[in-house]
Amino acid sequence: MQVFENISLKKYHAFGIDVKARYFVEYASVDELKSFLESGMLSENKMLHIGGGSNLLFLKDYDGIILHSVIKGIEPVSSDNDSVTVKVGSGVVWDDFVQFCVDNNWYGAENLSLIPGETGASAVQNIGAYGVEVKDLIETVYAVEIATGNEVVFSNADCEYGYRESVFKGRLKGKFIVTSVVFKLSLLPEFKLTYQHLEAEVLKNGNITLQNVRNTIIAVRQSKLPDPEVLGNAGSFFMNPVVPKKHFLELQAKYPEMPHYYVSETEEKIPAGWLIDRCGWKGRRIGNAAVHDKQALVIVNCGGASGHEIAGLSEQIRESVRAQFGVELVPEVNFIS
Repeated sequence: MQVFENISLKKYHAFGIDVKARYFVEYASVDELKSFLESGMLSENKMLHIGGGSNLLFLKDYDGIILHSVIKGIEPVSSDNDSVTVKVGSGVVWDDFVQFCVDNNWYGAENLSLIPGETGASAVQNIGAYGVEVKDLIETVYAVEIATGNEVVFSNADCEYGYRESVFKGRLKGKFIVTSVVFKLSLLPEFKLTYQHLEAEVLKNGNITLQNVRNTIIAVRQSKLPDPEVLGNAGSFFMNPVVPKKHFLELQAKYPEMPHYYVSETEEKIPAGWLIDRCGWKGRRIGNAAVHDKQALVIVNCGGASGHEIAGLSEQIRESVRAQFGVELVPEVNFIS
């Protein structure tokens, strides 16, 4: 276990804001995590556990402990003719795991290529893209209870997954730390390419293969999303709103070109990026923060932006969408103060 004091968090979160943490603690095993929990440091300090920092917006220096997993390892657990289960350490970079799956001809994770962050956080956030959510792949989640240091295993059902939601973000927020995740991947060729024009994009690049699907999704994401190393950003800043069918039909009558996705008989999902774009925000800059000129769902740090600048811009966007469409945007990014 490594403990640092007064360390800059600039390289530990995707917005690249130069805030400091009073303490930064990294652990490489469950035993090291338990030792930290038994150390007494939490009795005197608040604590925030982070993954890759891809969904964090620090509003100021963090006067407490930033805790980070570097638990590695990708270990097949079992397999049969149809599938394989594999246990992955919480500190494994998510996209490295996706490439590992592709290299081993394991099907299911390829649509989630290039999503930033680490594997432990993927199970907390229920990351998703191109018609796939990570909950579709998760079998069990291993975690440690902060209050007791006890190891607990959560089934998929125990995790109470919803759209960008889990029990770890809701009812049990701040009570458990994920240490590893067990995924179930298919050994049979199974592709999910129905999302928008994904199949057509893949076919432009050749036959439908795991690597081709991965390469296509990476290319599409890179064409829309800025590199955080160049322009600090957290990817999608807002979740796509799910609205009651009645309100959706009223909006559709006014905006027949509005894209939308079926959720249920009573709800419809509308892309947040389209709403923001229609409000005229794409490419607009206020101070050192801006809405990306290629994807209105992304807010970027143009250089030197503070967390408050970015938060202020996001609130103006929310007010604008609320006024024009009567739709409430909910940030996917966590504001840390």
